[in-house]
Parts: sequence; C-alpha cells; structure tokens
Amino acid sequence: MDAAFTEEQDQIRRTLRELLHKRCGPDDLRAAVRTPEGYDPGLWRQLARQLGLPGLALPTAYGGVGCGPTELALACEETGRVLLPAPLLPTAALVAPLVLALGTERQRAELLPALASGELTGALAVPGGQLGTALALTARNGGDWAGGGRAGGIQARQGAGAGEWRLYGEAAQVLGGHRAGLLLVAAHTGGYARSRTLLFAVRGDAPGVARVRQTAMDETRPLGTVQLRDAHAALLGAEEGAEERADGRVGRALARAGAGFAAALAAEAVGAADAALARTVEYVRVREQFGRPIGSFQAVQHRLADRYVQVQAARSAAYYAAWAVGAPAESAEPGAPGLALAHALETLRTVAGEAIQLHGGIGFTWEHDAHLFFKRAACDELLLGPVHRLRAHAAGTAGLFGGGGAPAGVSA
Repeated sequence: MDAAFTEEQDQIRRTLRELLHKRCGPDDLRAAVRTPEGYDPGLWRQLARQLGLPGLALPTAYGGVGCGPTELALACEETGRVLLPAPLLPTAALVAPLVLALGTERQRAELLPALASGELTGALAVPGGQLGTALALTARNGGDWAGGGRAGGIQARQGAGAGEWRLYGEAAQVLGGHRAGLLLVAAHTGGYARSRTLLFAVRGDAPGVARVRQTAMDETRPLGTVQLRDAHAALLGAEEGAEERADGRVGRALARAGAGFAAALAAEAVGAADAALARTVEYVRVREQFGRPIGSFQAVQHRLADRYVQVQAARSAAYYAAWAVGAPAESAEPGAPGLALAHALETLRTVAGEAIQLHGGIGFTWEHDAHLFFKRAACDELLLGPVHRLRAHAAGTAGLFGGGGAPAGVSA
C-alpha cells in the first residue's frame, strides 16, 4: 500500500473543500434539510456536473470518472466535514456498485450513466432494519433477512408476463428512500420450497410505490419509509440462474458493496469528527474562565490531545479500508472496512460529546452546531447497529479469534 496521495486525489479534496466551504455553511445546511428533498438540489447538481461526484468510482464506459474507492472516501471525508445532506452515499456507495455487479448489460447501460450524472439518485431498501446484516457488516448474510414465508418483510412474485415481478411489503429507515428515483429492493421469493432473496429494481414513481420521509433525530441524514403494494419491479440481473444468485452472487455483491459503504461512511465520520474537534479547539482559545482562556488549562489540553490522536487513528484506518476495498482479493485484509467503520463512528461520538461539554452552557443548547455532529454520530450507529457488533463481526471475519467468529460472550 502506497500511503501517499496522488496529485489528482489531492486536487479532488481541495476542490470539493473549497466548494462546500462556499455553499454549505450552517445556515445553508439548516435550510437544505427543510426542503422536500432533504438536501439542496442545486448544490447536488453542481457537485454532479462539475466534479462528477456520484460517478467518481464508476468506470468511464458508463459515464463515470473512472476513479476508485479511495477517491470516493476522500470525497466523503470532505462532505462529512460540513455534514452535507445529499444522496451521495446511497447512490454512489450502494446502488451504483450493486447495479454494476449484478445488472445485465442493458440495465447497466440504462441506469449507470443516469446515476453517474446525478440525474438519477438511488436507495437500497432492506426490510426490518436489517441493513447491517444485508451488507454483512454486523452479522453473516444468510439470505433470510428479507422475510420468509407468507408474511413479513418484502415478498416478490412473478407477474403474468415474462420478466414481470410484483412486490409487496414495507421497508423503513431507507437511506434517501423518500426521494430516490431508483430503488433497489431486497425481496424474498420462492415460498418455502425455493426460498431465496433477490434484488429488484423499482422506479420511485412506479405504480404501487408509496413513500414518506421519516422524522429523524439527524435531519442531515434523511430516511424514508417505502411501502410496496403490487409494485411493478424488474429483477436485477438475468432471469436465468436466479437460484444461484440467491445463494452466491447476490450475497457476495452485497458484501462487497457493504465493504465499500463502510469505508466511505468511515471516511465521512472522520471528516465530521475532525471538523467538530477543530471548532472545539478554536472555541477554547477564546472562551475565558478565571481570567484566562480555558484552552490554557492542562486538563483541557490533555482531553483535546487524546481526541486528536483518536481522530488521526480513525483517519488512518479509514484510508486503509478504502485501499483494501479496491485492492486485489489476495492483498486485501478481510474485516478492515468494518473495523475502520466501528472506530470512526466511536471517534465521532466521543469527539462530538467532548465538543458539547467543552462549549459549556452554550454547547448544551439544542440549537448549537455541536449537536448536529452528535446527532449524526448517534443516528449513524442506529442505522447499522451498535459499534460493538460492527467490531465483533469484523474481527471475526478477519480471523482474529481463530474460529472466524466473535469472541465468547459477544453477539455478532
């Protein structure tokens, strides 16, 4: 692994930081989250057209920039600094890789250029709050998390015509699901005899699709509930060999997408933690107590020094995870993205809590910017599961416990 960034990678970071500094201040952020989209559509179009952000890790053959997971992670680190509300993560780190891995050539040619240009946004709908399991980040993906039998989860059945499918069910806490133009829905099909979980492409405006934005503690991370009532859908991939995909290709594709998503989310959390720490350091330099800045007290300096070391360690882990996702299979270290994500989320929560405390009385007011970072940390953990489950499963995947599982007393 070469730890030095290229000039192109540094340029991506600098350009994006300058643009977001101008367009995504605290007031802009609060205005954007109150729009129907939950983000600023004008800024999203600018990020897509000028920087190609949604297609950063997609091949040029499908309209992408042709970079990789490392460049996407660097971009996410910058968006994390300003807590950018945007459909970047679900579109670029979840939907696009899954379409690329599982879609037919016709589906790729139809969907990927639209995703890369930002004209089409995507979301992955997984029922029952099982996103961490589906992406193999908190537990082994056994294929039964989409609901089995006649009830529960999301069910799929073939329609009258060839290639026609109908979906029934509901998925909550879908990242960006309230406005996404393309939904990738994990659905159970085959009943008991031929039970399997497949992915289906559903247009957001398709008949039978109803969506609503959920009320969430973190407004910068909009979530939606997706209801499917005889919704028209298309199987992602070819009809032939569906059983094999359920047992193999779908699970492997979800695990690969989960690793990329973990690396991108870890980098985003590192950017947020770094920004929260920088704001806190700036504040303790000017806030006076007993006739001197509180930053001059040794106890405060030690607390901030510990947080600085924690942020730098999380950044190194996130960069390594991004490299591991794009590295050849024989070179990558299993479990690295999950471990990096666990450390980054824990770091963001710790730094955000420290920021609230060191801002004193003003920091405890709900309207203060420090709470935006704390809400992001709390809600990201709820989205994928507790940090201890992320860490335990990643450590087991990496073989740290010999048997490939979690240590005794820890539920993976």
